[in-house]
Amino acid sequence: MPSLNFMSGEDPLSLDRIRSVLTRLEDTIIFSLIERAQFAHNPKMYQRGAFKELKDSGFEGSWLEWFLKETETFHAKARRYTSPDEYPFTTDLPEPVLPPLDFPAILHPNKVNANPSILSFYINAIVPRITRRSTLSLAAKKRAAGIIGSEEFEDDGNYGSAATLDVEVLQSISKRVHYGKFVSESKFQENPAAFIPHILNPNRQALEALITKPAVEQKLLVRLHKKASTYAQDIVLDGDAPSGNAVNGKLSSSTGKIDVDGVVDLYESYIIPLTKEVEVDYLLTRLEGLSQDEIDKLSKPKDA
Repeated sequence: MPSLNFMSGEDPLSLDRIRSVLTRLEDTIIFSLIERAQFAHNPKMYQRGAFKELKDSGFEGSWLEWFLKETETFHAKARRYTSPDEYPFTTDLPEPVLPPLDFPAILHPNKVNANPSILSFYINAIVPRITRRSTLSLAAKKRAAGIIGSEEFEDDGNYGSAATLDVEVLQSISKRVHYGKFVSESKFQENPAAFIPHILNPNRQALEALITKPAVEQKLLVRLHKKASTYAQDIVLDGDAPSGNAVNGKLSSSTGKIDVDGVVDLYESYIIPLTKEVEVDYLLTRLEGLSQDEIDKLSKPKDA
């Protein structure tokens, strides 16, 4: 399996390597979502200024924004965001403590960053859906204890645990979306003459058509559904007592640990479209800083 290490000497723009990275990230995202689904929605975590403790310390953002800032501050010191596949959600981070690594030149210089959109759709569309079961279960328990009305719903108080998992999901989705730049660069280098006219005369639809493979996307969604369905089950061996939704060592079709259709929808409605936007936005910057002679040279068909 191709290495994730940019210092390994492998071609970072090999499509086989890129596909391997994206497939691994599917697993990471699914497992992180399953973990987050254990906790209720906790909408207070995502409301700016909702925690007096943070406001008293001078921080006006949300609990999740504070968590991201604190986590990414430490990661920045360890030079995480000097890697070409890492993008922080926080601005004004400190410089690394360690000297920079000599990464190979992979991507064309650009400032494309989709993290604000990722944070928005994650908070507003994904968290409420994947936590729905835990939220409803919590409400039932609160009603049984005599807690009714607005106090019965959504909040289990696990702000630290939930935010820790939110950060893991967000960082994984961010890496997955921004890997679109590697896809675009790989395809551009394979046949720059096909892209350059649509970059010079900006045509987003034509560029998207050059990078889109509908059959590949459909295969991805089928694979994702199968993975999420499998990972969401409790698996026991033959002869062991059945646990959760597994019977006699086999998976049942009953409801598992997470809304499987919600995981697929995350990719179909958000991750894939946003990745395409990143790919096209990156391509539209691909000729910046190049001389006309360099552009003319790239515009010639390779077999010419």
